[in-house]
Amino acid sequence: MSRPGGRRAIALAGAATLAVATALLAAPPASSAGTVTAECTKTQDWGSGFGGSCTITNGTDSALSGWKLEADLPSGTSVSVWNATQTVSGSHYTFSNPTWAASLGAGAKTSFGFNGTGSGFFTGCKINGASCDGGGGPGDQDDDAAPTAPTGLRASGKTATSVTLAWNASSDNVGVTGYDVYRGTTKAASVTGTSTTITGLSAKTAYTFTVKATDAAGNASSASESVSVTTDDGGGQGAGDKVIGYFVDWGVYQRNYHVKNIETSGSASKLTHINYAFGNVQGGKCTIGDSYADYDKAYGADQSVDGVADNWEQPLRGNFNQLRKLKKMHPGLKVLWSFGGWTWSGGFGQAAQNPAAFADSCYKLVEDSRWADVFDGIDIDWEYPNACGLSCDTSGPDAFKNLLSALRSKFGSDNLVTAAITADAAKDGKMDATDYKGASQYVDWFMPMTYDYFGGWDKEGPTAPHSPLTSYPGIPHEGFNTADTIAKLKGLGIPGSKLLMGLGFYGRGWTGVTQKEPGGKATAPAPGKYEAGIEDYKDIKSKCPPTGTVAGTSYAYCGNEWWSYDTPATIGGKMNWAGSEGLGGSFFWELSGDTPNGELISAIKNGLG
Repeated sequence: MSRPGGRRAIALAGAATLAVATALLAAPPASSAGTVTAECTKTQDWGSGFGGSCTITNGTDSALSGWKLEADLPSGTSVSVWNATQTVSGSHYTFSNPTWAASLGAGAKTSFGFNGTGSGFFTGCKINGASCDGGGGPGDQDDDAAPTAPTGLRASGKTATSVTLAWNASSDNVGVTGYDVYRGTTKAASVTGTSTTITGLSAKTAYTFTVKATDAAGNASSASESVSVTTDDGGGQGAGDKVIGYFVDWGVYQRNYHVKNIETSGSASKLTHINYAFGNVQGGKCTIGDSYADYDKAYGADQSVDGVADNWEQPLRGNFNQLRKLKKMHPGLKVLWSFGGWTWSGGFGQAAQNPAAFADSCYKLVEDSRWADVFDGIDIDWEYPNACGLSCDTSGPDAFKNLLSALRSKFGSDNLVTAAITADAAKDGKMDATDYKGASQYVDWFMPMTYDYFGGWDKEGPTAPHSPLTSYPGIPHEGFNTADTIAKLKGLGIPGSKLLMGLGFYGRGWTGVTQKEPGGKATAPAPGKYEAGIEDYKDIKSKCPPTGTVAGTSYAYCGNEWWSYDTPATIGGKMNWAGSEGLGGSFFWELSGDTPNGELISAIKNGLG
C-alpha cells in the first residue's frame, strides 16, 4: 500500500534561486483602514522568471465570505498559483479563495503564492472589484460588455444526491470573474472556476442545468446550452459510514504497535473494518506473510487486548488471537485479510493464470479452522494489474476482473471481497490498463489509493503534496489527485457508494529545499525514522508543523526540509468532499501512524457526521 516508487511525478523545469528583487504591486496606504486591500510582491527574480506572493487584508469590521483578486500581465509573462483558484482570460488573471478557505475574518490576512515566467509583473490590481490599494469602488462603470456564454456544459459525474458539472471558460473584454449555475430557473451555485458539484438533490430525479458567466461590473452572459441529468437510484445502502484502517503485521517489531494499541487509542470504537496486511502471493496461491507475527507470537498480559497472557498450549496466539479478542469487545467490527501490497504483488501474475485455483487457496487459508472466526473476507492489493509497480505485469486487461470473479464465486455473498486499486487517473495511465469497471461487479468496494502521488523517489522534486484532493496550477502530473481519480472511476460507471476516500497517516518529504511553497527543487528525500522521505503523522506534526495548505493538504517547510501530510483539519475538508461525492466512506494507511489518542481517525469519524 504505502510504498515508494508506485507512482512517478513528471519533474518541472526549475530555475535557480538568485538574489531577491522585491517589487510591490499595491501597498495599502495608511488611509485604507476599513477596506479590503491586497499587496503583491516578487520574492525572487532570476531574470527569466520569478516567485512571489499576494496578501489580502480584510480591513473591515465583518468577515468576508470570499475574495477575488484581478490583475493583468504583459505579453510573455505568466504565473501559476497555489493556495488560490486561478482563471485566465487572455492577459487578465483572476485569483479567488480556495474552496477550503472561503471565509476571511475581520482584520485577518491570507496569502497565496505563485511562480512566474517572463520579466513582467501585475498591473491594474483589483480586489473584490475595487482598487487593491483601497481607493475607488468596486466594478468598472465604463464596462457594459457582457462575457460570452459558457460552452460545452456537461455532467462529469453523478450520485444519488449530487451532480458534478464542467464547462468551457467564457471570455470578456475586461475579465470573467465567475459563473452562476442554475438548476432550472433557480441559482444553485456561484463559482470562480469552470466546474462545480451541485449537492442536496433527490435520488432518481431528472434535473436541467445552465451556466452564466459574470464580470466585475456585474454584467452577465446569456445562458449556456442546457444539460439534463438524472441522479442515481439511492438504493437505501446507507453509504458513507465505512472507516477502514490497515494494520500491518510488521508493526509489532520496530514500531512496537500491537492490536492492543487499536483499543487504547480509541480507534477500535471508530473503525468499521480492519484490513490485516499482508498475506503473500506465491506459486499462484495465497500464503502466510509472517507466521510468527500472525499466529505464533506469545503476548504477555501487559500487551494483550484483554489483559490475559497467552500460554504455549493454546492453539492460536499472535495478532490473529489478539484480533479475535478485539472483535469480542467490538462485535460489529469486521476484519479482512489483505494479500499482496507493493512488495508481494509480483505473485499475482502467476495467480491470474488459474484464477479458480488461486481463489480456492485463498479461501482455504482465510477459512482455516484455527482462525476462521477472525476474518470476514479478503482484500486484494495488486499493484498493478497489467502495469508496472515494483515489477511489471503483462497479464492483460481482463486478468484482474477474472481474479476477482473467481474470488467472489469461492467466498460467496456472505464474505466481503474488496480491492485496493491504482489512483493513477492520467491519460493512458494505470487505470486505463485494466478493466476496473468489469471488475467492480465482483467487489463490495474499491479503495483507490489516493496518496503517494508524489514523493522523495523523485529526489530533485518538484515538491508537491503526496495526497492532493484536487489539481492545482503547477501540479507536476495531471490526473494525480483524488478528485480526478474519483471522477474517472465514476465515469466508468462505478457508483460512488462503491468507492472509498484514501488517506495517508504519514507525510512525505524532501531535503535540500530552499522554497517554502510547493514546486521547489530538492536534493534528496528527507530523513525519516524508518525510511527516507516518509514520517508518521505522530512524529512529523511536531517535527515540522504545517506552514501552508495546497489542494486541500497541509505542507510544512522547516530548515531545508519540505513535507506534506494531512492534519485533522484537512481530513475534515476531505471528508466533507467525500460526502458531497456520495462516497462509501474512507480508508487509511495505516493505524500505527496516528497519535496515541487517535487524532486522525477521530477527524475521519467526525467528518462522516
